[in-house]
Amino acid sequence: MHPLDLGLVIAQQTTPGGAAPSAMPSFLFLILMIGAMWFLLFAPQRKKEKEHRKLVDGLAAGDEVLTAGGIYGEITSVRPDRFIVRIGDNTKVEIGKSFIQGVVKKANEGKGDKK
Repeated sequence: MHPLDLGLVIAQQTTPGGAAPSAMPSFLFLILMIGAMWFLLFAPQRKKEKEHRKLVDGLAAGDEVLTAGGIYGEITSVRPDRFIVRIGDNTKVEIGKSFIQGVVKKANEGKGDKK
């Protein structure tokens, strides 16, 4: 096909008398892309937050934990918004619940395993 013929075809399709193409498919595609990105970015974060909340809610006095700062310690007391953690002999610190990174050992582990 000659380039001039292609130009005539395009000109005929975009004449004012013809129906204008709808913007709805482009809009729907944009909405679907935003929805997919939202799902891919925020769903894993929510799952991680839910797992951390479950971990923190399951902690009790006697559990050994690792803080976000890399400090290992044993929980001695639980308060509504923080833990009292013993990190050494005669050394206790108050740590916000959100700063607990993981559990090293639960208090009830090891009991009953002795032979």
